[in-house]
Amino acid sequence: MPRTLRTTLFLTTALLATGGCFKLARTSPPVERYVLGGASAELRETTAFAERGLAIGLRRLDLAPYLSTLAIIVRRADNEIVTTGFHRWAESPSAGLNRAVSGYLALAPEIRSVDVAPWPVRSEHDYLVQLHVLRLEGVTTATAGAREGAAQFLARWEIIHPGDGVLAARGTTDVRATDWTIGDYVGLVTRLDRGLVVLAQDLVACLARLGPVPSAVSASESDVVARAPTLECGRR
Repeated sequence: MPRTLRTTLFLTTALLATGGCFKLARTSPPVERYVLGGASAELRETTAFAERGLAIGLRRLDLAPYLSTLAIIVRRADNEIVTTGFHRWAESPSAGLNRAVSGYLALAPEIRSVDVAPWPVRSEHDYLVQLHVLRLEGVTTATAGAREGAAQFLARWEIIHPGDGVLAARGTTDVRATDWTIGDYVGLVTRLDRGLVVLAQDLVACLARLGPVPSAVSASESDVVARAPTLECGRR
């Protein structure tokens, strides 16, 4: 084979190989990371004891196992869990939820302070709050090409007397926004965050119903402080 022809074939093969490499090296979409706690909270249920306020301890969050992932969850109507790999939480959902809820609670005039577990050993609280988060996700139909979805936040919660662990109140907060457009993850996180605001409102309203903690009864008067029946609060 003549030298010129061999050179031409070599260059053509090299260019084809190079072109193939460029096609394989497509740029992946950037990973988008989100945090909770940026919603505009309106917590103005001012009560007579707002001047003194309550000290609240927020216990470690109880989170449904399938939500314990950095991937933002979307649930299809057939209960299939879908994630993209490119839309993620910037922190663990447990940490983000407790941080956001504590921030929203602290905005209420009825609340003097909010500690998130673990807190210092000698911390004193009027009430403890335990959250159980069951849903934190987008919801879609199983129909291919569907664009309309929903955002759902569902939590059960308890308010507890710290001294003896007696249950003071309990409730459920279930918030479903049906105006989410599938694929709009900024919109999904915004709607889930609004669910946390509603949760904080429910907790503050229930704490207002409980009222301030009465002064401790001296040991000479009673060895056990009488507790009112468990209060049922929240919304579904």
